[in-house]
Amino acid sequence: MLRSLLALILSTILLSSKIRFGSAHEHHGEEAEGSCESSPDVRVTAEFRPGVITVDGHADDWTDIEGSEFALLPALDFDEDKAYGGGRLSVRAVHDGINVFFMLQVDGKYAYLKGENKRCPSVALMFQVGENATYQNMGGCSDLPGACTANTCRGHEVDIMHFSIGNAIPGRLYGGNLMDNINGTGKDSFGHLVDTYAWNPHCRYLDGIGPKANTSNARNDWQGAWWHSSLTFHSGMVEEDSPYGKDGEKGTYFFEFSRPLRTMDRFQQDVQFTIGQASKVAMAFWYPTNGNPWSKSDHYSVSCNWLPLDIALASSVSVSRASSSGSWDAATAFAILLSVISLCVAIFIGYRVSNTREVPFTPIDRL
Repeated sequence: MLRSLLALILSTILLSSKIRFGSAHEHHGEEAEGSCESSPDVRVTAEFRPGVITVDGHADDWTDIEGSEFALLPALDFDEDKAYGGGRLSVRAVHDGINVFFMLQVDGKYAYLKGENKRCPSVALMFQVGENATYQNMGGCSDLPGACTANTCRGHEVDIMHFSIGNAIPGRLYGGNLMDNINGTGKDSFGHLVDTYAWNPHCRYLDGIGPKANTSNARNDWQGAWWHSSLTFHSGMVEEDSPYGKDGEKGTYFFEFSRPLRTMDRFQQDVQFTIGQASKVAMAFWYPTNGNPWSKSDHYSVSCNWLPLDIALASSVSVSRASSSGSWDAATAFAILLSVISLCVAIFIGYRVSNTREVPFTPIDRL
């Protein structure tokens, strides 16, 4: 009887802890209808893992990295009964001291129509830049369309990376490229992985473009790739292989990104990450349900407020892992080199001994 009671209590505690971890939002009944508070236990942490991640859209190198899972709820109607039917969004992040990396993973039937971004899945990351920038209304500046400027909306800046895959080949790298960066914008002319900023939903621009008072020389600092688990061709696809997979095939989408921790931005258009400090992030996902094209506001969100993003300091474990790996490689190479040298010397000595001619014996009385 006592064992059964203890088991019941333990299972209740574990279940409640899982619910808190898995929910990025908490509603507080009718009194606070329409309000939202983020759970303090839910965070996205970018651990220090140098030399681990290759941005190719594949999740093989993320196996040992922990992540967080979130329900995807309609951004404009944050109702759990209307959650995305494919499942939860898994988010993982790491940094190597120079760049920060993200892996977003979500189940979904394969949907791809070349050149039709709104008939393909899409993802976005939004970061707080200005200290007054709110999650609601994409920065929260109260200016009307056409009236926003860097002066009137100062402090409400948000940084947005948006990847629409309608022109992107699976496994190929998109985002910042020489042609668009020479023109000084956050545009991606090849795969629509764009770097933008906003003050509110009506005042959103590519980096380097905007109102006259905010035009600047900028660049796209993001790079990324996508993949779907139903795709079986791994030796490199080209545009002629479109649609690359079978429509409606069950599987998992992978969206992988990287960006420098710090950028050359001087106009409050990019978030600047600092090791050991937290930033604020939000994530969005679009999906062409039943093949219908999505609209800009028709997206799912993982939260109804900012989520903390921790750029973690290097722990003793991660440092020792990296250093021990490097030491082991050097020691192994040195040992192999010594072994090869020893083998060569032994072969040389054996050869010399086997080819040495015998000197005939001459008695001393014959000299």
